[in-house]
Amino acid sequence: MKIAQAFVLLVAASLIGVSQAKTVVVGGNEKWRSGFNYTEWAFQNNPFYINDKLVFKYDPPSESSPAVDLFWLPDLYSYMTCDFSRAKLLADPTQGSGEGFTVALNQWRPYYFASGQGNSVYCKNGMKFFAVPWPQWFI
Repeated sequence: MKIAQAFVLLVAASLIGVSQAKTVVVGGNEKWRSGFNYTEWAFQNNPFYINDKLVFKYDPPSESSPAVDLFWLPDLYSYMTCDFSRAKLLADPTQGSGEGFTVALNQWRPYYFASGQGNSVYCKNGMKFFAVPWPQWFI
């Protein structure tokens, strides 16, 4: 009987985790842009949980707004060195306007994000961050 009760509790906890998923705009009011400290922002907005959604909002390129984009980097080495050779483009410079581009954190693994614009200069200057979403029941 105790095993069945534990199973029901575990299922209930996982359902609560799904219902409490949050949507977070990366960078808050600053949005996704060059010259902002996203590492600090990520630490201030942790923890992230499985099923949370990250919204990357940025202005389309113009004379007053340089082009930015969004890449998913495959591993910590690529993230640390801003190596985009195996990166996947998630959103081009026009996809961040309006409601922004949304990424669901649907697995328990590190997610590495960066802008590849300017031959990786934006990434090297801090336009990158990573998130590790946790199951709601884990914390």
